[in-house]
Amino acid sequence: MTKFTRISILLVLLIAGMFSCTPYRKTVMFQPSAQDTLPNKIDETYRPLIQPNDILDIYVTSTSPEASKYFNYSESPENTGGGLLNSYLVDLHGEVQTPLIGAVKVAGLNSADARDTISKRLSRYLVNPSVKLSIRNFKVTVLGEVVHPGIYTVQNEKLTLPEAIALAGDLTVFSKRDQVMVIRDSVGFKTFIRIDLGDRSLFSTPGYSLHSNDIVYIEPNKKKRFLGENYYRVFPVILGSVTFLLSIIQLTKK
Repeated sequence: MTKFTRISILLVLLIAGMFSCTPYRKTVMFQPSAQDTLPNKIDETYRPLIQPNDILDIYVTSTSPEASKYFNYSESPENTGGGLLNSYLVDLHGEVQTPLIGAVKVAGLNSADARDTISKRLSRYLVNPSVKLSIRNFKVTVLGEVVHPGIYTVQNEKLTLPEAIALAGDLTVFSKRDQVMVIRDSVGFKTFIRIDLGDRSLFSTPGYSLHSNDIVYIEPNKKKRFLGENYYRVFPVILGSVTFLLSIIQLTKK
């Protein structure tokens, strides 16, 4: 084995040590714990409350289709093509302005209660009115070590943490899976919920079922920090060292 070969092997081992693999166990999600003998109970009691600046989809039907048309801007309950024909903005006073019945206070109500409130007001003008109502802009923000960070909007008023991560394209290889943070507005304050994706107990945590306007942040691991902070410092040194050693080898051959 030549001197050049030995030096090359040492350099390869040095670089491989710098980028050593993460233990397999740390990359697996939803692992059972020692106390994992019973199914994890999921809290499904959360219902989003309507807030000012929310956008509501409202569609009205009754036993008289002709009369119902007066309350709808579109003949279909579905907003096709991303349109806002049957959508109403909740103003800063927490009200929506609807045809004929005027302003209706909906802030602080969930979808079911707001639907009942509007139906009761409509009963003065329609026979057996039925109202379809949903929050159009239920959204969460996903940041950090995911493939596609961004703001994601869903229209079923329900989103779980794994679903939000899936929408963002899954975690990257630089994600710190035991340090996921859900940041939540709570009566004028920010609540910070720490979650370990490697533990099945996450299904029972308050951060599993996301609330509208939640922020999900996945921290980077040490490898990402190394690449981000030391790339332009370490690699020039390595390259310079290799060049220097090769020069020495060439001189000793003469």
